[in-house]
Amino acid sequence: MEKITTKIAALPPGTPYFSLEFFPPKTPMGSSNLRARLARMSHSLRPLFVTVTWGAGGSTADRSLELAELCQRELGLTTCLHLTCTNMKRELVDRALEDAKALGVRNILALRGDPPREDYGYSDGGGAEEKEFEWAVDLVRYIRKGYGDYFCIGVAAYPEGHADESHPEGQSLEHDLPYLVEKVKAGADFVMTQLFFDVEAYDKFERRLREHESGVFKDLPIIPGMMPIQSYQMIKRTTKLSHAKMPKAVMDRLDAVKGDDEMVKKVGVDIVSELVTHIQNQPSPGPRGFHFYTLNLEKAVSFILERTNLIPCSPTDDDCAIVEEPMSLPLQFSVQALSINGSQTNRSHHRKSRRQSSVGADPYNRIIVTAPKTSNPSYEATGLEAGIPAEPINTRANTLAISEGEGSLGREATWDDFPNGRWGDARSPAYGEIDGYGVSLHMSVNQAIKLWGYPTSREDITDLFIRHIEGSLSAIPWSEQGLNEESHTIKSQLLKLNKKGWWTVASQPAVNGVRSSDPVFGWGPKNGFVFQKAFVELFLPSEDWKTLQSKLTSPSISPFVSWYASNAAGDYLSSESNTASKAEGGNGTNAVTWGAFPGKEIITPTIIEEVSFRAWAEEAFGIWGEWGRVYGPGEKGQRSRKLIEGVKGDVWLVNVIHHGYVEKEGLWEMLLE
Repeated sequence: MEKITTKIAALPPGTPYFSLEFFPPKTPMGSSNLRARLARMSHSLRPLFVTVTWGAGGSTADRSLELAELCQRELGLTTCLHLTCTNMKRELVDRALEDAKALGVRNILALRGDPPREDYGYSDGGGAEEKEFEWAVDLVRYIRKGYGDYFCIGVAAYPEGHADESHPEGQSLEHDLPYLVEKVKAGADFVMTQLFFDVEAYDKFERRLREHESGVFKDLPIIPGMMPIQSYQMIKRTTKLSHAKMPKAVMDRLDAVKGDDEMVKKVGVDIVSELVTHIQNQPSPGPRGFHFYTLNLEKAVSFILERTNLIPCSPTDDDCAIVEEPMSLPLQFSVQALSINGSQTNRSHHRKSRRQSSVGADPYNRIIVTAPKTSNPSYEATGLEAGIPAEPINTRANTLAISEGEGSLGREATWDDFPNGRWGDARSPAYGEIDGYGVSLHMSVNQAIKLWGYPTSREDITDLFIRHIEGSLSAIPWSEQGLNEESHTIKSQLLKLNKKGWWTVASQPAVNGVRSSDPVFGWGPKNGFVFQKAFVELFLPSEDWKTLQSKLTSPSISPFVSWYASNAAGDYLSSESNTASKAEGGNGTNAVTWGAFPGKEIITPTIIEEVSFRAWAEEAFGIWGEWGRVYGPGEKGQRSRKLIEGVKGDVWLVNVIHHGYVEKEGLWEMLLE
């Protein structure tokens, strides 16, 4: 496959391009659904290339390579593999590069990753410890030294400066520039930016690079990173983690619709489309490109790409040849302006009727063979098949309509359009963490120690959880934010649980038919009603778990609760695993948030089930490990690390759901009695 820079250079002058980023799903069902989504998006959108995020080490790295293989070999997409280098030993970097080469991947995005931890040493083969990779520039040099020009190497840049509290200058473009120059001089071929919403800051950033006295950026591809806005809370969290500023004018537009998830998406499409259009109109020494952080979702990015005329369409394509007679579209697909979540958008152009392809030419030209059967039907067609018209559903226009959620097939394809997170639907490719980079504290060692100090007892850990609930501590390892508005309504109950040494990491109150416009509990379209079952997720000592398990399985309580439990060793228990629950038809899936809205099916954005709990439990205990690795080799650090490792090995992660959503205090009374 080609290098990214080769493909960019081959574009006709003035031709824009774009790329899409994906991450390895957390569950097998998510992977299966992402495979179908990728096939659809590659056919309808035609990105110049795709990127696959990297999770350092173990199964996460394996999943990254599997996804890269799917994109590169099965779908024929030019693929760029992210590679983080800190906290990775040299042999792991070598293995990743060799695996990428074996797959035919010729593009690497060289990233620093999490700040280095003391216990990640690098062996030179002779037993001495050597920190081979401390910065991304070290990885760029290493790849160039070992592989010459085989790989096309990209590096990251921050239009508003990279925020790192260890730098006294703080967040500053001028502070970053020498390091970015060094990365390019070391052999980087293109620059890809972090997400941003301040377009003036981006203009200043690109202008500064193009005019830099070193001259290294004069003709270098600089690709701005764009983040479609999928939900109000998600974008607030994302901008906080990335330190991207949200201009007041942009935030005001989102604040005005923050209670309506569908309107947030629609306004988000408007906002990002405006950013792209502005940048398209700025001068550029070469083709203008954009990179989209998809979060493994497709509807919003499909709308943005068509709105901004970024989807390529060659006159030689069968489905771009226009005919005079209109072709009827199946499933009531309209050729008029489409809508996002039921609201019309302003299209950059209408889809026109297109000449119907044959089976032999859809989605690409096949070789016509004389044999009665083909050995490779994906790339060959018999003479008889070549004369059969392809079904309209295979046309690129209709595939794009599906990607945008139009018609019954579109609704099925984009069923995970509502926000997915830790407790979203585990079938979704977007289920799980926000960026796909694996377990992380999302902060530096110095920041972690400043926040959490050096705990030496369980009481110290309890104090951290209590302070977080009270609002005096901004983050704990499992949450970068304080309590949201609805969690404040159960603040006293959460404090009582944590004072028992039952450390809560997720919860929600019971809600029975509150209007969707409610300022605390409301969500979704107007004139609807929302419901919630109370649940709580907590870490508790193994001895306490035995007592609680006995209570949860008692005849007086078991009919009213569902629960899931796991420990660091991977032991798993649940209310659905006992014979009685199975006999009663329990399927292990609990919708804990749902809404009823005019003209819509019941929407259930929050689901707790075995597969999602198991996936999260693995990550949750991984965070204990990451916290422990914050502490260095000194006596003080070792004490804290030993405590955290001991606690990790003892506690159980337990999620308890109370089905009586009409009983506001039912869950809390049961747990606190």
